[in-house]
Amino acid sequence: MRFSSTPRGARLARRMCEHCLDAWGVPYDSDAHDVVTLVAAELCANAVRHGHVAGRDFHVRLTADPATRTVRIEVTDTRDEHLPQLPTAPPEDGESGRGLLLVAALADRWGCSPRAGGGPGKTVWAECTAYPA
Repeated sequence: MRFSSTPRGARLARRMCEHCLDAWGVPYDSDAHDVVTLVAAELCANAVRHGHVAGRDFHVRLTADPATRTVRIEVTDTRDEHLPQLPTAPPEDGESGRGLLLVAALADRWGCSPRAGGGPGKTVWAECTAYPA
């Protein structure tokens, strides 16, 4: 789905992810639901904060694969010059800079790739185990 590149858009994207997870059998009150939702929220917040281009939306794609027990979150924005990097030192202001550290700690895998289909931008993705063995 497409969302406006605003804090409201990021909140709506998180809510969409919460609803999809519950519909796919990852219930609201489970640890897996909380982890995937937090990872999705961080990726969406980063798209709004670091990938924002006036008049352009960000896209969220959420897919589930019960066979591999994973959920994949893909967040695409329209800036390709700001690639995600883990911070090498604690943030000085104490208010920001921890989002990717959370993603790296909670997701089984994460990364960044060029925007599919061409055009400017990038897709930051993460995969999390969400289904019991």
